[in-house]
Amino acid sequence: FHFSLYPCCISFNQVHTFRGPHWCEYCANFMWGLIAQGVKCADCGLNVHKQCSKVVPNDCQPDLRHVKKVYSCDLTTLVKAHNTKRPMVVDMCIQEIEARGLQSEGLYRISGFSELIEDVKLAFDRDGEKADISSNAYEDLNIIAGALKLYFRELPIPLITYDAYPHFIETGKIADAEKRLESLHEALKLLPPAHCETLRYLMAHLKRVTEYEKENLMSSENLGIVFGPTLMRAPGLDAMTALNDIRYQRLVVETLIKNEDVLF
Repeated sequence: FHFSLYPCCISFNQVHTFRGPHWCEYCANFMWGLIAQGVKCADCGLNVHKQCSKVVPNDCQPDLRHVKKVYSCDLTTLVKAHNTKRPMVVDMCIQEIEARGLQSEGLYRISGFSELIEDVKLAFDRDGEKADISSNAYEDLNIIAGALKLYFRELPIPLITYDAYPHFIETGKIADAEKRLESLHEALKLLPPAHCETLRYLMAHLKRVTEYEKENLMSSENLGIVFGPTLMRAPGLDAMTALNDIRYQRLVVETLIKNEDVLF
């Protein structure tokens, strides 16, 4: 997968040794040598000279043959490869949770059995949209909820991207509710389209979860505590700053849930 924050950039992540004669797909010249003749994009399979890789346009169209898994795969890469609006794991888990009912006490707060959550992950990586996550396969709804949270935790670039993170944290620090909403609206514009669409879909779902708060005991504040660190994290923060950010992460997610209808 690539580590671009924007849709969907060529990612030549390592020098590649090609077997047999190969021609550069950019300049059409022969790729000389027996080893390390050029580089190959991990997402779309494009083969080019190392020097040509610096001038290739950033318009990668990921190829399913090169996108081997669902978890730990860049979100934009995944949706482009599968030609979907959102990652299928997000749609399928949310649809399964909503179909079984949102009244489950402690939904998203109570952890499912970790080995079975790992099993769901492997099913998605192996079978994609054909993965069976029905109640016949996994009776405990917390396993499906856990698999969804794990998907977001394992994204190489978080749903709220590293680039956008400081803007969202600053938004969480604004005391005035109306000004915070305005700031959040601007911060959302910094997200790549697939990230923003996935966040919109998730927040609409979590809003529906809060409508059953009397049964499931999950308020927008409780969901903010659960999903804050899952959806947004900053690289290279010292432990003290990261700890301090947790309350702002909670506030951001809580505000997104409460105002999803006006923010998206």
